[in-house]
Amino acid sequence: MGSKGSKDTGRKWLWWFLVVIAALQLYWVRELLAAFAIFAFGFAVIAALIASLYMLQKGWEAGVARLVASRHPVMLAVRRSVSTVEDWSRRPLRRPGSAPTRA
Repeated sequence: MGSKGSKDTGRKWLWWFLVVIAALQLYWVRELLAAFAIFAFGFAVIAALIASLYMLQKGWEAGVARLVASRHPVMLAVRRSVSTVEDWSRRPLRRPGSAPTRA
């Protein structure tokens, strides 16, 4: 009884295999599989590009955060310089109440 059940299962898988092989021989099935492969490859390339850009951005973010938290003397001097430039940019170009320039 066990032998007959295994033969039936084997025959069933054999028929399914033959049906799949016959279907693959059809032109339109091959065209659909080729289109699917092209789209899958394109999607994988785009996904890899987005993932690499995301990782670059996160690495840059971590590096800048570490640089900002740094207490190195050079970084402290850079912060003072940036602060000085910001102060200069807030100052008016002419003194209040001065005469307008002539063109």
